[in-house]
Amino acid sequence: MSRSWTPLVCALIPIGISATAQVPPPAAEYRIYAGSTHAHTAYTWSHGDQFTKNGCAGIMVYGPDAASPLAFTWSDGYVKSTDGCAGIYVINSFQYPSPSVTVKKDWKEYQGPPSVHFSLAKSNGYDFYVTTDHSQEAAFQPVSSSNPAWAASKRDAAMASGGGFVALAGFEYSENDGPGGTGHINVFNSSGMLNALAPGIDLPYFYKWLATAEANGDGPVLASFNHPAADQYNNWDYRDSKVTGIITTLEVINSNNKIHYEAFVNALDKGWKVSPVCGNDNHGTAGISRNVSRTFVLAKEPAKAAILDAMKNRRTYAALDKNIECRYAVNGAVMGSTLNREKTFQFDILVSDPDSSNPKDAITKIDIVKDGGAVVQEFRPSPGYSIRWRPAIEDSSATYFFVRVWSAGGGEAPGADPAKPMAWLAPVWTGR
Repeated sequence: MSRSWTPLVCALIPIGISATAQVPPPAAEYRIYAGSTHAHTAYTWSHGDQFTKNGCAGIMVYGPDAASPLAFTWSDGYVKSTDGCAGIYVINSFQYPSPSVTVKKDWKEYQGPPSVHFSLAKSNGYDFYVTTDHSQEAAFQPVSSSNPAWAASKRDAAMASGGGFVALAGFEYSENDGPGGTGHINVFNSSGMLNALAPGIDLPYFYKWLATAEANGDGPVLASFNHPAADQYNNWDYRDSKVTGIITTLEVINSNNKIHYEAFVNALDKGWKVSPVCGNDNHGTAGISRNVSRTFVLAKEPAKAAILDAMKNRRTYAALDKNIECRYAVNGAVMGSTLNREKTFQFDILVSDPDSSNPKDAITKIDIVKDGGAVVQEFRPSPGYSIRWRPAIEDSSATYFFVRVWSAGGGEAPGADPAKPMAWLAPVWTGR
């Protein structure tokens, strides 16, 4: 569950680490909470672990014919199938499973409503868990704050929260073929929702909608770029100050081990102020216990408003490990902060893993990255489980810095590679 730095004692002091034990850890007022920001429940009924696998991966779309507005026709959809079948039908912007898929007789063992997801997440040690079903699913039509399925999602989240666990209801805006650019985006804590497949609902429209969306109770409305390609969202276009303050996170890790690092750097270079998260993107319940990658937030308590505040202020990191503890400050400002155009940057970085009996979890490398993905400094300590690094950087041109972490095993997710990073920490922005 939550992690605090105060009881930790560094058993080794690698070269380059301050040995002054009286110096408090950066941002000691925050605790670390781990969870997931992306999951699909039974309300995403068009596809998921509730169906038997039959090779159908295509999407067929029925709607107005562009050449003849009064006519409706079927067209190939957003995903081409390898064998010509269609796994999903989209009819008038509503998404359904096609007749070619078969529901498993025991499907409830693999999929369930938000209440089941939240219960399993809590019992598997998550501090927070967000359900984000596709808003174009038939159950959510017509979209409104009082739609029965959407109202049930919000009600299940409220009922599941408490006792140190935070459940959040969100939705995934899945723009698959819009003329203004494509891309999937999770929305957290909104009262209503928006169907990305409805006519005219493109990315610019959606960004304007975000700025006016009402919150579902405590905390702000926030959003996150999902599993982004390097140049997605019309190459990161349509950004303004309002939407920059709402889309505050980006999935560097998706589905336990798919890494979207290039997109992260490109988004930062385009001016988006996003911090890393991990979305399990599970379309069933099995991933809740199986997946080991996590989103981590620095928050003051395990409460809805506090978790959302951490995401709003970009105090997040993503890791291929379910309990690694990371935090840092620059010139006394916690990760996620915007500084005041300084030229000297004093970092104070703490990385710790409680699994000190596992040699694969030893920390082997930390580095600092700036604009364009350029590495500014790196540190290779003697492998250990509690590392503090306090480098100083002189730089008059960078607009942001962020920190990456390596371990001896490369993380706990499938395909872990010790030659690659296993954790990505929120940037700090210089104010330039």
